[in-house]
Amino acid sequence: MDWVQIYDPFGSPFWSTLMAMLPTVALLGLLTAGFAAPRSALLGLLTALGVAIWGYGMPASAALAATFYGAVFGLLPIGWIVVAAVFLFHLTVKTGQFEVVKHSVAALSPDRRVQALLIAFCFGTFIEGAAGFGTPVAICAALMIGLGFSPLYAAGLALIANTSPVAFGALGTPIITLAKVSGLDEMALSQMAGRQLPFFSLIVPAWLVATMSGWRGVVGCWPAIVVCGGTFAALQFVISNFHGPALVDVVGGLGSMVALAVLLRFWQPPVLWRFPDEPAESTAAAQTFTRRQVMTAWMPWIFLSLFVFLWGWPPIKTALNGGTSDKPNVLAGYTKWSFPMPGLHQRIYRTAPVAPVPVGSDRAAESEKAILEIPWLGTTGTGIFLAAILTGLWLRIPVKEFIAQFRRTLWEMRWALFTIAAMLALAFTTKYSGADATLGLAFTHTGALYPFFAPLLGWLGVALTGSDTSSNALFGSLQRITAEQLGLNPILIVASNSTGGVMGKMIDAQSIVVAAVATEQTGGEGQILRFVFLHSVVLAVLVGALTLAQAYVLTWMIPG
Repeated sequence: MDWVQIYDPFGSPFWSTLMAMLPTVALLGLLTAGFAAPRSALLGLLTALGVAIWGYGMPASAALAATFYGAVFGLLPIGWIVVAAVFLFHLTVKTGQFEVVKHSVAALSPDRRVQALLIAFCFGTFIEGAAGFGTPVAICAALMIGLGFSPLYAAGLALIANTSPVAFGALGTPIITLAKVSGLDEMALSQMAGRQLPFFSLIVPAWLVATMSGWRGVVGCWPAIVVCGGTFAALQFVISNFHGPALVDVVGGLGSMVALAVLLRFWQPPVLWRFPDEPAESTAAAQTFTRRQVMTAWMPWIFLSLFVFLWGWPPIKTALNGGTSDKPNVLAGYTKWSFPMPGLHQRIYRTAPVAPVPVGSDRAAESEKAILEIPWLGTTGTGIFLAAILTGLWLRIPVKEFIAQFRRTLWEMRWALFTIAAMLALAFTTKYSGADATLGLAFTHTGALYPFFAPLLGWLGVALTGSDTSSNALFGSLQRITAEQLGLNPILIVASNSTGGVMGKMIDAQSIVVAAVATEQTGGEGQILRFVFLHSVVLAVLVGALTLAQAYVLTWMIPG
């Protein structure tokens, strides 16, 4: 049966909003209280099902279909990306090659602040630009824990660094999606995001260092921070404003990495900084390796970068998925399977004010699509797994050992995969029930202050869905409708959904679990959430303040 979403089921915006918050509050509250992530995710999911069926009146069959839809999406592509990345890391550790990588990084600088900038910010930005979907958190957190960072700091720093690049992640997918959903010009949205995020690209590297070593540590490392953040911010502005959203992070990440590496040839922090409880020998590059040994050790990560970039490039991804509907290739129907979800696909209708109502209709907008897609070859996780196969051949790992390491990785991640599936099931159930829209509509009652709260709506969307792309698809149309009703510039307001959303990336449940898995902290998700939560809120508020200023004072910064 068809079902039209209801955004105020209690006839009271206050009580309806409180009810809509229950699944997220249950999930995050249980994690913060120290409950195991699988149990917290399962209880949060059951709460979301209860709210959807009994609170919103969603048909039970549709609610269960949304749950299954989200769970499968959680396993592929997200779970598969994490499994493949952690597996490749295990191979390099098992063969001893990661020790060489560790010493080569220490040779650039043994200072932990500089290493965090190189790995979490520069390399992480490149990976975000090429793949997105949790890939940079998984890879960078694993790299840092291998270098000797404490598990909590490896996870927390990877999450904080994975903020300002996110709006242009996966070759610009969030901005491209936002343009399609809102009906606004893609280049204008790219330019607007490129006139907000560079400020935060300057801030985030300093924020990373301050989180580790305090503001005195920032003073002792300021040349690296300025070169790293300044190079990326400049490239982010130029590429987004004069080329478009696709290559912003790829070019910016590579550029900042090269600039920082060049700086380190002529400058080093005057006082070496390590974690207070860290043994001195853990970062000492006591052994010297030849250039050939270093290159051999780095090849797995070069393979990974190459495959991640290729698998994210639209022409290659399209080809791997069988081509387009009008120009299929020989892989069509074999490498990407699509199944409309029974009881859900085009059975759920969004309505005003969340979605524009079609002319001549007094009931609902276009129905929501729910097509389960399994692009098993074209997904980034498969590219990373192929990089792992090449790593096995390059390092001459016996087939038996290769298989044993893969089985070990799957076994160690079994509960993490369950948690990711449950959390994405919760997000999809919340979306199709309309509870997410109820939360979003609560922000629209702020009147003249809406430019401040518009980025917070994006922040909420990412915290709920785990994806800036999903948040843009969810709230892009609502942001435009609200902006036009309030007489605000829609380019600014709609773009702020994405730029504010990036700050929610570090606290979404999916990213928390990915970080915990990559740093072997299964069961420590609550501790990681507590570590990053305040950072997320403060940075989101700063985006809100900038958007408010651009709406009424700095209007010359808005394109066109």
